Amino acid sequence: MTRKTTPKTFEDALARLEAITEAMQGSSLPLEEALAAYQEGSELVRFCQNKLAQVEQKLQVLDADGLKELDLDGKE
Repeated sequence: MTRKTTPKTFEDALARLEAITEAMQGSSLPLEEALAAYQEGSELVRFCQNKLAQVEQKLQVLDADGLKELDLDGKE
């Protein structure tokens, strides 16, 4: 169960989190493996939160530069 590599992308981290969740829900892991899976999952959650925060910050910069909501109805 232990896989201590830093994911390269948000999608990789999310896929690994899903695999960990399924493993923890679907079987009775020994205590040490469950603890290691929980720790890895916590690190992956932090990784995903950081990636999302970076993207949110970039979006705020783009919005500040004058990007506006797309108007598909043509009312503006």
